Amino acid sequence: MKVEAKIFHICTAFFFFAAILYGFWAKEVVGIVGLTLTGGLSLIVGSYFSFVARRVEERPEDNPEAEVSDGAGELGFFSPGSYWPVGLAASAALTGFALAYFHIWLLVIGIVCILITVGGLVFEYHTQPDKD
Repeated sequence: MKVEAKIFHICTAFFFFAAILYGFWAKEVVGIVGLTLTGGLSLIVGSYFSFVARRVEERPEDNPEAEVSDGAGELGFFSPGSYWPVGLAASAALTGFALAYFHIWLLVIGIVCILITVGGLVFEYHTQPDKD
């Protein structure tokens, strides 16, 4: 988490520096506010990562002397042949299309399709509990 915190703190410094430079150069309020708020949001995320990094054990990504093999091991289960993400992407595209053209009837269909595909994605490998 320390690496991610450093990245966000560097981005924060850049956004605040860019806001100051933009304020002197362009003198446009909207750009200054946008860059300042972007820096503030980046500061929030970087502070959160710094806060969490002090409370979790060191990961191989945080150790500059770590080898690639230090991060080996099981990372979790990833479905090798699931078609649910394709359906979810198509449902999101349909919903975006409905929002772009403000078709309420199509928006309802898209949201229902999103709910169905998210449910299918979540419960794809769900099995019945043992009856012991």
